[in-house]
Amino acid sequence: MENRITQLFNIEYPIIQAGMIWNSGWRLASAVANAGGLGILGAGSMYPDILREHIVKCKKATDKPFGVNVPMLYPNLEEIIKIIIEEDVKIVFTSAGNPKTYTQHLKNHGITVVHVVSSVKFALKAQEAGVDAVVAEGFEAGGHNGREETTTFTLIPMVKEQIKVPLIAAGGIASGRGMLAAMVLGADGVQVGSRFVASEESSAHQAFKKMVVDAKEGDTLLTLKELAPVRMLKNKFFSEVMELYTKNPTKEELIELLGRARAKRGMFEGDLEDGELEIGQIAGLIHDIKPAAQIVAEMVSEFEAAKKSLSEL
Repeated sequence: MENRITQLFNIEYPIIQAGMIWNSGWRLASAVANAGGLGILGAGSMYPDILREHIVKCKKATDKPFGVNVPMLYPNLEEIIKIIIEEDVKIVFTSAGNPKTYTQHLKNHGITVVHVVSSVKFALKAQEAGVDAVVAEGFEAGGHNGREETTTFTLIPMVKEQIKVPLIAAGGIASGRGMLAAMVLGADGVQVGSRFVASEESSAHQAFKKMVVDAKEGDTLLTLKELAPVRMLKNKFFSEVMELYTKNPTKEELIELLGRARAKRGMFEGDLEDGELEIGQIAGLIHDIKPAAQIVAEMVSEFEAAKKSLSEL
Protein backbone atom coordinates (compact mmCIF):
# COMPACT_ATOMS: atom_id res chain seq x y z
CA MET A 1 0.00 0.00 0.00
CA GLU A 2 2.74 2.43 -1.03
CA ASN A 3 2.03 6.16 -1.23
CA ARG A 4 3.44 9.50 -0.04
CA ILE A 5 2.85 8.71 3.63
CA THR A 6 4.32 5.20 3.61
CA GLN A 7 7.35 6.58 1.76
CA LEU A 8 7.72 9.54 4.12
CA PHE A 9 7.77 7.38 7.26
CA ASN A 10 9.12 4.16 5.70
CA ILE A 11 6.12 2.15 6.93
CA GLU A 12 3.97 -0.55 5.33
CA TYR A 13 0.51 0.99 5.78
CA PRO A 14 -0.56 4.67 5.88
CA ILE A 15 -2.01 4.20 9.37
CA ILE A 16 -0.73 6.43 12.18
CA GLN A 17 -1.59 5.75 15.82
CA ALA A 18 -2.32 9.07 17.50
CA GLY A 19 -0.01 10.17 20.32
CA MET A 20 -2.73 10.44 22.95
CA ILE A 21 -2.05 11.49 26.53
CA TRP A 22 -2.29 8.67 29.09
CA ASN A 23 -2.92 6.12 26.34
CA SER A 24 0.14 6.07 24.07
CA GLY A 25 3.08 4.50 25.84
CA TRP A 26 5.87 2.32 24.41
CA ARG A 27 3.81 -0.87 24.40
CA LEU A 28 1.17 0.60 22.08
CA ALA A 29 3.61 2.52 19.87
CA SER A 30 5.86 -0.50 19.34
CA ALA A 31 2.91 -2.83 18.70
CA VAL A 32 1.54 -0.55 15.97
CA ALA A 33 5.01 -0.13 14.48
CA ASN A 34 5.57 -3.89 14.39
CA ALA A 35 2.18 -4.30 12.68
CA GLY A 36 3.21 -2.00 9.82
CA GLY A 37 1.75 1.32 10.93
CA LEU A 38 3.41 4.28 12.62
CA GLY A 39 3.35 4.14 16.41
CA ILE A 40 3.50 7.43 18.31
CA LEU A 41 4.47 8.06 21.94
CA GLY A 42 2.28 10.68 23.63
CA ALA A 43 4.74 13.04 25.34
CA GLY A 44 1.93 15.26 26.63
CA SER A 45 1.44 13.07 29.69
CA MET A 46 5.11 12.29 30.35
CA TYR A 47 7.73 14.05 32.43
CA PRO A 48 11.01 14.34 30.47
CA ASP A 49 12.68 11.39 32.21
CA ILE A 50 9.58 9.24 31.64
CA LEU A 51 9.58 10.12 27.94
CA ARG A 52 13.23 9.08 27.66
CA GLU A 53 12.39 5.78 29.34
CA HIS A 54 9.53 5.14 26.88
CA ILE A 55 11.73 5.98 23.88
CA VAL A 56 14.42 3.55 25.06
CA LYS A 57 11.88 0.78 25.69
CA CYS A 58 10.19 1.40 22.34
CA LYS A 59 13.53 1.04 20.55
CA LYS A 60 14.08 -2.31 22.27
CA ALA A 61 10.57 -3.51 21.36
CA THR A 62 10.70 -2.62 17.65
CA ASP A 63 13.21 -1.98 14.90
CA LYS A 64 10.51 -0.19 12.87
CA PRO A 65 9.97 3.59 12.68
CA PHE A 66 8.04 5.29 15.49
CA GLY A 67 7.58 8.90 16.55
CA VAL A 68 6.75 11.21 19.43
CA ASN A 69 3.80 13.60 19.67
CA VAL A 70 4.74 16.89 21.35
CA PRO A 71 2.04 19.39 22.41
CA MET A 72 3.65 22.82 22.02
CA LEU A 73 1.98 23.99 25.23
CA TYR A 74 4.07 21.51 27.24
CA PRO A 75 5.79 23.28 30.18
CA ASN A 76 9.08 21.36 29.73
CA LEU A 77 9.09 21.78 25.96
CA GLU A 78 12.77 22.67 25.55
CA GLU A 79 13.87 19.66 27.59
CA ILE A 80 11.49 17.35 25.71
CA ILE A 81 12.90 18.48 22.34
CA LYS A 82 16.45 18.00 23.66
CA ILE A 83 15.68 14.41 24.73
CA ILE A 84 14.07 13.61 21.37
CA ILE A 85 17.22 14.77 19.57
CA GLU A 86 19.57 13.01 22.01
CA GLU A 87 17.66 9.73 21.65
CA ASP A 88 17.74 10.03 17.84
CA VAL A 89 13.96 9.89 17.34
CA LYS A 90 13.35 10.29 13.61
CA ILE A 91 9.72 11.45 13.56
CA VAL A 92 7.96 14.17 15.59
CA PHE A 93 4.30 15.20 15.49
CA THR A 94 3.75 18.66 17.00
CA SER A 95 0.35 19.99 18.08
CA ALA A 96 -1.41 22.70 20.07
CA GLY A 97 0.90 25.57 19.21
CA ASN A 98 2.95 27.42 16.63
CA PRO A 99 4.74 25.02 14.25
CA LYS A 100 7.43 27.62 13.55
CA THR A 101 8.79 27.26 17.09
CA TYR A 102 10.74 24.03 16.58
CA THR A 103 10.12 22.73 13.03
CA GLN A 104 13.35 24.00 11.50
CA HIS A 105 15.38 23.09 14.58
CA LEU A 106 14.08 19.51 14.42
CA LYS A 107 14.61 19.27 10.66
CA ASN A 108 18.19 20.48 11.11
CA HIS A 109 18.71 17.31 13.14
CA GLY A 110 17.31 15.10 10.38
CA ILE A 111 13.87 14.70 11.98
CA THR A 112 10.67 14.41 9.93
CA VAL A 113 8.13 16.91 11.32
CA VAL A 114 4.34 16.73 11.12
CA HIS A 115 1.94 19.27 12.62
CA VAL A 116 -1.66 18.70 13.71
CA VAL A 117 -4.23 21.34 12.68
CA SER A 118 -8.00 21.82 12.74
CA SER A 119 -8.42 24.38 9.95
CA VAL A 120 -7.22 25.37 6.49
CA LYS A 121 -5.69 28.53 7.96
CA PHE A 122 -3.40 26.59 10.29
CA ALA A 123 -2.64 23.94 7.67
CA LEU A 124 -1.21 26.70 5.49
CA LYS A 125 0.77 28.11 8.43
CA ALA A 126 2.20 24.65 9.10
CA GLN A 127 3.19 24.22 5.47
CA GLU A 128 4.80 27.66 5.51
CA ALA A 129 6.76 26.62 8.61
CA GLY A 130 8.32 23.82 6.59
CA VAL A 131 6.61 20.71 7.98
CA ASP A 132 6.86 17.47 6.01
CA ALA A 133 3.16 16.64 6.37
CA VAL A 134 -0.01 17.90 8.03
CA VAL A 135 -2.61 16.10 10.14
CA ALA A 136 -6.03 17.69 9.62
CA GLU A 137 -8.22 16.73 12.57
CA GLY A 138 -11.98 17.08 12.40
CA PHE A 139 -14.50 18.00 15.08
CA GLU A 140 -15.35 14.34 15.71
CA ALA A 141 -11.97 13.65 17.30
CA GLY A 142 -11.51 12.94 20.98
CA GLY A 143 -9.45 15.04 23.35
CA HIS A 144 -8.43 18.59 22.55
CA ASN A 145 -9.96 19.89 19.37
CA GLY A 146 -10.40 22.97 17.19
CA ARG A 147 -12.85 25.73 17.99
CA GLU A 148 -14.16 25.83 14.42
CA GLU A 149 -16.18 22.61 14.77
CA THR A 150 -15.31 21.63 11.19
CA THR A 151 -16.01 17.95 10.60
CA THR A 152 -13.47 15.63 9.02
CA PHE A 153 -15.67 15.07 5.96
CA THR A 154 -15.59 18.80 5.30
CA LEU A 155 -12.08 19.62 6.51
CA ILE A 156 -10.06 17.09 4.48
CA PRO A 157 -11.06 18.25 0.97
CA MET A 158 -10.75 21.92 1.98
CA VAL A 159 -7.21 21.39 3.30
CA LYS A 160 -6.30 19.19 0.31
CA GLU A 161 -7.31 22.01 -2.02
CA GLN A 162 -4.84 24.40 -0.38
CA ILE A 163 -1.68 22.48 0.55
CA LYS A 164 1.01 20.57 -1.33
CA VAL A 165 2.57 18.51 1.47
CA PRO A 166 1.16 15.06 2.32
CA LEU A 167 -2.13 15.12 4.21
CA ILE A 168 -3.16 12.83 7.06
CA ALA A 169 -6.83 12.71 8.07
CA ALA A 170 -7.88 12.40 11.72
CA GLY A 171 -11.15 12.46 13.62
CA GLY A 172 -13.85 9.79 13.42
CA ILE A 173 -11.69 7.14 11.72
CA ALA A 174 -11.59 3.69 13.31
CA SER A 175 -12.12 1.28 10.41
CA GLY A 176 -10.91 0.41 6.93
CA ARG A 177 -14.05 1.93 5.49
CA GLY A 178 -13.36 5.20 7.29
CA MET A 179 -9.79 5.06 6.03
CA LEU A 180 -10.95 4.62 2.43
CA ALA A 181 -13.45 7.47 2.78
CA ALA A 182 -10.73 9.80 4.06
CA MET A 183 -8.44 8.89 1.21
CA VAL A 184 -11.18 9.36 -1.38
CA LEU A 185 -11.59 12.87 0.04
CA GLY A 186 -7.90 13.56 -0.53
CA ALA A 187 -5.97 12.22 2.46
CA ASP A 188 -2.73 10.31 1.92
CA GLY A 189 -3.10 8.48 5.22
CA VAL A 190 -5.08 8.40 8.46
CA GLN A 191 -4.37 9.05 12.13
CA VAL A 192 -6.36 6.80 14.46
CA GLY A 193 -6.86 7.54 18.14
CA SER A 194 -9.99 6.20 19.81
CA ARG A 195 -9.77 2.73 18.23
CA PHE A 196 -6.28 2.29 19.70
CA VAL A 197 -7.44 3.45 23.14
CA ALA A 198 -9.46 0.23 23.22
CA SER A 199 -6.43 -1.93 22.47
CA GLU A 200 -4.70 -4.38 24.79
CA GLU A 201 -1.45 -2.40 24.64
CA SER A 202 -2.98 1.00 25.40
CA SER A 203 -1.84 2.38 28.75
CA ALA A 204 -5.39 3.53 29.51
CA HIS A 205 -7.07 2.08 32.60
CA GLN A 206 -9.14 -1.03 31.90
CA ALA A 207 -12.25 0.63 33.33
CA PHE A 208 -11.89 3.51 30.86
CA LYS A 209 -11.39 1.08 27.98
CA LYS A 210 -14.59 -0.72 28.94
CA MET A 211 -16.48 2.59 29.09
CA VAL A 212 -15.27 3.40 25.57
CA VAL A 213 -16.47 0.02 24.33
CA ASP A 214 -19.86 0.55 26.00
CA ALA A 215 -20.27 4.10 24.62
CA LYS A 216 -23.14 4.84 22.26
CA GLU A 217 -23.94 7.60 19.81
CA GLY A 218 -24.26 10.92 21.63
CA ASP A 219 -22.23 9.84 24.68
CA THR A 220 -19.48 12.41 23.96
CA LEU A 221 -19.57 16.18 23.66
CA LEU A 222 -17.10 18.99 22.97
CA THR A 223 -16.92 21.49 25.83
CA LEU A 224 -14.64 23.87 27.78
CA LYS A 225 -14.04 26.00 24.68
CA GLU A 226 -12.99 28.95 26.81
CA LEU A 227 -9.97 26.96 28.02
CA ALA A 228 -9.06 24.41 25.32
CA PRO A 229 -11.95 22.65 23.54
CA VAL A 230 -12.07 19.01 24.57
CA ARG A 231 -14.35 16.12 23.59
CA MET A 232 -15.10 13.75 26.44
CA LEU A 233 -17.51 11.10 27.61
CA LYS A 234 -20.45 12.25 29.69
CA ASN A 235 -20.00 11.44 33.38
CA LYS A 236 -20.36 13.15 36.78
CA PHE A 237 -17.56 15.62 36.02
CA PHE A 238 -19.09 16.43 32.65
CA SER A 239 -22.45 17.09 34.35
CA GLU A 240 -20.73 19.47 36.79
CA VAL A 241 -19.25 21.36 33.83
CA MET A 242 -22.68 21.65 32.20
CA GLU A 243 -24.25 22.81 35.46
CA LEU A 244 -21.58 25.49 35.85
CA TYR A 245 -22.29 26.74 32.32
CA THR A 246 -25.89 27.50 33.34
CA LYS A 247 -24.44 30.16 35.66
CA ASN A 248 -22.46 31.93 32.91
CA PRO A 249 -19.10 31.13 34.53
CA THR A 250 -15.90 33.11 34.21
CA LYS A 251 -12.80 31.47 32.74
CA GLU A 252 -11.33 31.38 36.25
CA GLU A 253 -14.33 29.45 37.57
CA LEU A 254 -13.96 26.88 34.77
CA ILE A 255 -10.25 26.50 35.56
CA GLU A 256 -11.07 26.00 39.24
CA LEU A 257 -13.58 23.26 38.43
CA LEU A 258 -11.21 21.52 36.05
CA GLY A 259 -8.41 21.49 38.63
CA ARG A 260 -5.21 19.55 38.02
CA ALA A 261 -4.59 16.06 36.61
CA ARG A 262 -8.26 15.52 35.78
CA ALA A 263 -7.41 13.61 32.56
CA LYS A 264 -4.88 11.40 34.35
CA ARG A 265 -7.44 10.63 37.03
CA GLY A 266 -9.97 9.50 34.47
CA MET A 267 -8.10 7.79 31.65
CA PHE A 268 -5.03 6.47 33.46
CA GLU A 269 -6.29 5.86 37.00
CA GLY A 270 -9.84 4.81 36.06
CA ASP A 271 -11.92 7.36 37.99
CA LEU A 272 -15.00 7.20 35.79
CA GLU A 273 -16.99 9.67 37.88
CA ASP A 274 -14.66 12.62 38.52
CA GLY A 275 -12.09 12.06 35.79
CA GLU A 276 -11.88 13.69 32.35
CA LEU A 277 -12.56 10.88 29.87
CA GLU A 278 -11.33 12.02 26.46
CA ILE A 279 -12.57 10.01 23.47
CA GLY A 280 -13.96 10.61 19.99
CA GLN A 281 -17.47 10.29 18.60
CA ILE A 282 -16.39 7.10 16.83
CA ALA A 283 -16.46 5.32 20.21
CA GLY A 284 -20.02 4.33 19.30
CA LEU A 285 -18.53 2.02 16.64
CA ILE A 286 -15.91 0.46 18.92
CA HIS A 287 -17.24 -2.73 20.47
CA ASP A 288 -14.24 -4.65 21.78
CA ILE A 289 -10.72 -4.48 23.16
CA LYS A 290 -8.19 -6.28 21.00
CA PRO A 291 -4.45 -6.36 20.20
CA ALA A 292 -3.14 -3.36 18.24
CA ALA A 293 -1.77 -5.65 15.53
CA GLN A 294 -5.24 -7.09 15.00
CA ILE A 295 -6.70 -3.59 14.75
CA VAL A 296 -4.18 -2.68 12.04
CA ALA A 297 -4.72 -5.94 10.15
CA GLU A 298 -8.50 -5.58 10.23
CA MET A 299 -8.33 -1.98 9.06
CA VAL A 300 -6.16 -2.96 6.10
CA SER A 301 -8.37 -5.95 5.21
CA GLU A 302 -11.55 -3.86 5.45
CA PHE A 303 -9.95 -1.07 3.41
CA GLU A 304 -9.11 -3.46 0.58
CA ALA A 305 -12.57 -5.07 0.68
CA ALA A 306 -14.29 -1.67 0.67
CA LYS A 307 -12.09 -0.47 -2.21
CA LYS A 308 -12.98 -3.57 -4.24
CA SER A 309 -16.67 -3.14 -3.47
CA LEU A 310 -16.49 0.52 -4.46
CA SER A 311 -14.90 -0.34 -7.82
CA GLU A 312 -17.82 -2.63 -8.58
CA LEU A 313 -20.46 0.07 -8.19
